[in-house]
Amino acid sequence: MKVYVFGNEDSEIDNKALLVAEKLKHTIPDLEFVPVGLNKDLPFDNKEDVVIMDIVEGLDKVQVLNSQDLNKIALSPKLTVHDFDLGFQLKYLQKIGKLGEVKILGLPMEKEPDYFLIQSILRKLVAQDMQGS
Repeated sequence: MKVYVFGNEDSEIDNKALLVAEKLKHTIPDLEFVPVGLNKDLPFDNKEDVVIMDIVEGLDKVQVLNSQDLNKIALSPKLTVHDFDLGFQLKYLQKIGKLGEVKILGLPMEKEPDYFLIQSILRKLVAQDMQGS
């Protein structure tokens, strides 16, 4: 299973998901972290189901958001131009019917990563993916 990881490695505020992926990349079999470059088009479309990991402003703890939560993503930039691009592209692909189910593993912006919880969530997502659900 692939997890698309968003962030800006040059920004201490926006690099958390990339650092988490680097630390956990060898801990879960059947899981591949795919970093998505800053301001790049999304590497998925055509109704593909995807898992994304990124920081989310306003979260108190690690949380999984799904396709129904996309309407909560602000389209105006909050932190970087990158944030606008991700929200806009996801909503656009959903609107034109080119996006399957989306799961966003949201990391709180203001807190240190809870690696145990993140690992637990990722293991569940891999198990669900292997079962085809």
